[in-house]
Amino acid sequence: MNYQWIYKALVLVSFLGLSACSPKPAEEPKTSAFQPTASIQEIMNSIVDTNADEVWNSVATISTKEGTEERSPKTDEEWLKVRRHAITLLEASNLLIVEGRKVAEPGSSTSTVPVENSAEVIQEDINKHRPEFIAHANALHSATKEAIAAIDAQNTEELVRIGGKIDQACESCHARFWYPGEKLPVFPRLERPAAQKL
Repeated sequence: MNYQWIYKALVLVSFLGLSACSPKPAEEPKTSAFQPTASIQEIMNSIVDTNADEVWNSVATISTKEGTEERSPKTDEEWLKVRRHAITLLEASNLLIVEGRKVAEPGSSTSTVPVENSAEVIQEDINKHRPEFIAHANALHSATKEAIAAIDAQNTEELVRIGGKIDQACESCHARFWYPGEKLPVFPRLERPAAQKL
């Protein structure tokens, strides 16, 4: 009898048995590239509003009883300060559209204005029309890029003009998702009186 062959067979069977009983290596946990923690409301209050205000208010005309003051960045350092706020606003537009970010914390109010939708309604509308919401955020991104170009050129007139585009980008998104049912008041049309015949 060939005992060497039997010994090799037993070793092979033992090895296969141990391999089958060995625990499988743990799979790598699946992780998202982003971890959205703050809500859209929190990003708006803490990043978008504060930095947009700094860009808008960098150029202003202030009237007091002492006279009128024209405010605008004068030095390179002052322009750099405005640019930093604009860069933060630029990237905040990307934060708004990160997948999985909720509109607001459960039970929180998005506004004290009665015409504004609840956070739940806004969330549902954004989920249903996400490409449209992304387009609004991208409009804010594009307008802010133009503002940065005006800042780099130290062009106050252009910065004021682009500031209006930033405001329009924000307001158009709010009007679409936050208070789409708002009705603007209708004022009576003022007719010019007919010229009296002499």
